[in-house]
Amino acid sequence: MEIILLILAYIIGSIPTGLWIGKLFFNINLREHGSGNIGTTNAMRILGKKAGWTVWFIDFFKGTLAACLPLLFHVEGNLPRVLFGLAAVLGHVFPVFAGFKGGKAVATTCGMLIGINPLFGLSVLLTFLVFLYLTSMVSFAALATALLGMVSTLLFPAYHIFFSSYDWIFIGICWLAAIMIFFRHKENIGRILKKEENTTGFGLNLLQQGSRKQNND
Repeated sequence: MEIILLILAYIIGSIPTGLWIGKLFFNINLREHGSGNIGTTNAMRILGKKAGWTVWFIDFFKGTLAACLPLLFHVEGNLPRVLFGLAAVLGHVFPVFAGFKGGKAVATTCGMLIGINPLFGLSVLLTFLVFLYLTSMVSFAALATALLGMVSTLLFPAYHIFFSSYDWIFIGICWLAAIMIFFRHKENIGRILKKEENTTGFGLNLLQQGSRKQNND
């Protein structure tokens, strides 16, 4: 049963939300517009804010739902729930329904964390929003949050903040997800270093990047 749920988690993660919403409701293929990515920001720019936030919410919920599958189906096996969340993240990044070319793992990873440890997940989400406001860059906010998330998984259990003890499987998967986020943002990192990264119209833009249009997911 656990193997079936892992496959189901991957399938849930593989739902290409932005791509399907664009085609079904706007007759637009996000692959052919903007950054070409099917994630939240490109959807927001091309399809509008309501559609973009809908994409974000669904991508976020994919991670939460996948992490909670063992609870929903009353399966208490040997596999930790975080593995089901990871399956959804992998599905989001490498979706079987979209040629294995998906998003950048940020929303689904955050949703996974909410499903596993709500307080820790909320702290990660808050960190992301703070960096987004300070820098006006979704990419920088995602990268900074991923880095701090890696550090916090090592520090918080030592002081019993959100965790009663160290869970090395959870920590390892958090690090894997963070590394994946860094890898998916490698082009954004290059633009940030050159001060050419696209920005949103939200926040302070303290790093003084060049554009006011966002090209990240």
